[in-house]
Amino acid sequence: MSKVIVEKSGPVTTVWLNRPDKRNALDSELLRDLKAALTAPAAADDRVIVIRGKGRVFCAGLDMSERRETIGSGEASGIEDMLHAIETNPLPVVAVVQGDAIAGGNELALHCDLVVASDAARFGMSLAQVGLAPNWFLAKKLMEVLGPVTTREMLLLGDPLPAPRLHALGLIARCVPAAELDAAAQKVIDRLAANAPLSLRAMKGLTVRQLQFRDGIAHDDIDALVGAAMKSQDAQEGMKARLEKRTAVFKGR
Repeated sequence: MSKVIVEKSGPVTTVWLNRPDKRNALDSELLRDLKAALTAPAAADDRVIVIRGKGRVFCAGLDMSERRETIGSGEASGIEDMLHAIETNPLPVVAVVQGDAIAGGNELALHCDLVVASDAARFGMSLAQVGLAPNWFLAKKLMEVLGPVTTREMLLLGDPLPAPRLHALGLIARCVPAAELDAAAQKVIDRLAANAPLSLRAMKGLTVRQLQFRDGIAHDDIDALVGAAMKSQDAQEGMKARLEKRTAVFKGR
């Protein structure tokens, strides 16, 4: 069974995360296939890319059972390359979020140009609860979309924030009752598909480029802190505890 399903309907390409039994957790195969779908050359008639998740959860983030095997070495997961493919895709990318978007799933949604969410959805970064921290690239997107206050709350507490709150703060494009999600998403998609394609591509490019100045800020010292957390015993304990559904015991090493 393919972990990523790509459906094309006229100018709209829908990319489905297809691991509902694993809450659409991002393992290496899914990340690879998702990146491939997002970097495929756009046809002349393509207008919009839509990212959705099968089942009740949009995406629970990186597959923790797989990630435990590689994180101690500091090996990259591949999520940054996939998210970069969303950010640099020439077409508008819409996330339709029916349920929780946590950690890497939260980043996946927020890297999209527009988010249409069910009022049952929650967005969160639970990394502090498992002994990890986001790298510069991931944190940059949170600051860009959420601003410093909400980013600090999301990161430092680690508890998910409800979609209605993010919408009330103007941080996601739409938030509607679950029964209205498909209709609301379709309205946004249809509007994008009807707009001038050269205008959309120009606007997508300029909104990405205008924020790239952050890439030039020195952050080697921050990378070292993030790397230390990733390689720590606390990180191993945090992920093990999460998989065992118990409270982690952190020791600061």
